[in-house]
Amino acid sequence: MTIATTVTATKLESTKTSDQLPTIWQVPDNLWAEAKAILDQYDPAKRVGRKRIDQRKALDGIIFRMRSGCQWNQLPTEFGDDSSVHRTFQRWRRLSIFDRIWARLQIQCDELGGVDWEWQAADTMLGKARLGGGWLARTRQTGQRRAQRRAF
Repeated sequence: MTIATTVTATKLESTKTSDQLPTIWQVPDNLWAEAKAILDQYDPAKRVGRKRIDQRKALDGIIFRMRSGCQWNQLPTEFGDDSSVHRTFQRWRRLSIFDRIWARLQIQCDELGGVDWEWQAADTMLGKARLGGGWLARTRQTGQRRAQRRAF
């Protein structure tokens, strides 16, 4: 490896690290404006009943939960009541709010030239089915089985 190649490789590595965006732990203002528009359209507040928790705090709590992997009941109190944040998460999941936010962000990122559609990655994880997993259907018999009679 020549010195020129080493210098070029070092420059590329330093460029990569400087171009990386910081990890999001709380929703920035510009992202919140996009999410708020989607929430106002697809999950408006009800006219009657108990007031909902602050949606921005709830989204921050959901991001914290997903990034840290903590249990819902271990959320810091700055995000509000853990049960309310979890209820909000379930409601937004049911209404496909996260899919809508993701789609809008992909469109904006693509317009800025930030999406490389040629490169894709897939990740998966397999885990052991606890207690043997679930039984979907009973296994049907393939033929008649009879016990053999033995004479003593």
